[in-house]
Amino acid sequence: MGGALVILAAMVVIGIILYVVDVVYYRPKDKERSAVEAEKEISSEKQAAPAEEESAECCGMHQVCEKTNLSPHTGEIVYYDDEELDRYKGRDAEDYTVEEIEEFRDVLLTLLPQDVAGWSRSIQVRGITLPTEIRDELLMIVGDLRQS
Repeated sequence: MGGALVILAAMVVIGIILYVVDVVYYRPKDKERSAVEAEKEISSEKQAAPAEEESAECCGMHQVCEKTNLSPHTGEIVYYDDEELDRYKGRDAEDYTVEEIEEFRDVLLTLLPQDVAGWSRSIQVRGITLPTEIRDELLMIVGDLRQS
């Protein structure tokens, strides 16, 4: 009976050690890895979209594809009552204050769903880099639009 308790205690100690190693070492790496994989997926979608548009065959869904494609097709600038955002031209995504991020969020959340992709293209053509938080929200919104 004493030997079984020693084995049980050893297994509990090993389990605790493995749990701590998992929480401290592996989980942060998994979060980084999933973020990197998400970025790769987004960039591959952006690269695949122009190739699909250049094909000679028409899928009959160009208007639908255009609404959910975030890459700018033309140099045309379309304003969505957001002319005030032009003052952020040339800034890095991490250089925005909380108030400035909220200004972007207010514009994004007041857009009609069909205008979200067009607004994103317009922002890119205007040379404005979206704050990281807003870019993530924009990608979520566009992803939801693609699914529906």
